[in-house]
Amino acid sequence: MYSSFVNWLSATPFGSWIVKRFSSRVDPVVFRLTNGRFTSTGVPTLPMLALTTVGRKSGKRRDIQLAYHRDGDDYLVVASAMGQERHPAWKYNLEAHPDVEVRLRGETFAARAERLSDDEKARLWPAIKNTIPQMNVYEHRTARNINVFRLRRR
Repeated sequence: MYSSFVNWLSATPFGSWIVKRFSSRVDPVVFRLTNGRFTSTGVPTLPMLALTTVGRKSGKRRDIQLAYHRDGDDYLVVASAMGQERHPAWKYNLEAHPDVEVRLRGETFAARAERLSDDEKARLWPAIKNTIPQMNVYEHRTARNINVFRLRRR
C-alpha cells in the first residue's frame, strides 16, 4: 500500500516536481548516511542505487539517486528525467565519462556505463517498466527516445 502510493505520487506532476526540486538533492545524502536503508520518502519503494559520475564540463563528482532494474549481474538505469523533454544532465556525464561508482545497500563498486541500443532497450523495456512502474507514465510525457544505460562492474 505504502509502495503503491509513493510510486503513484512520484509519477504525478506534483510528485515529479517534489522529486526534481527536493528528493534529487536530498536522497543521495540520506542514502549514503543510512547505507541504502532510507530515502527522503522513507524505506525505498523501488530498487535504488546511488550513482557517482564525473561532470562532463566541470570534472566534479556528481551523485544521483536512481531506481534500477537488474539484468543478470548488471544494473540498468533509465534517463527518463520523469518524462521531461530534455535528457537529464547525468546522461551526458555518462556519455563523456562512462567510468562511474555505484553504491548499493552494503557495497560500493566501480562500473562502466554503456547506453543500450534501441533493439536491446525494446527487448528489456517491458521488464524495466515492471520493476519501475513510473516509466509507464514517463514514456507518455515525452516524444524523445528515453535512454537506458547498463552499469557493468569493472
